[in-house]
Amino acid sequence: MLELRPNCEVCDRDLPPYSTEACICSYECTYCRTCAENVLYNVCPNCGGELLPRPIRPKTERRAGVSLEKQPASTTRVHTKYSIKEIKEFTESVKDISPENR
Repeated sequence: MLELRPNCEVCDRDLPPYSTEACICSYECTYCRTCAENVLYNVCPNCGGELLPRPIRPKTERRAGVSLEKQPASTTRVHTKYSIKEIKEFTESVKDISPENR
């Protein structure tokens, strides 16, 4: 199950579980759409993978035990360990390689 991390790992913008502005990689690294597109060029600085819109977990329990209330989002804030300079160098080196070939 996805953690639904609460913030952008680059700019620390709040990304509540219902946000349509959250993007993730396959390891659940989480970024706001602005950072994903304009800073990271849709390249995860941690794994080099593709960044896609994060799914939204339903607020309302329509099936027993399946909802944001029953399976809450994470409250642990995560921050990248890389500097903006390191991120830019890395993303520049891989952004023109298609995600399936990275």
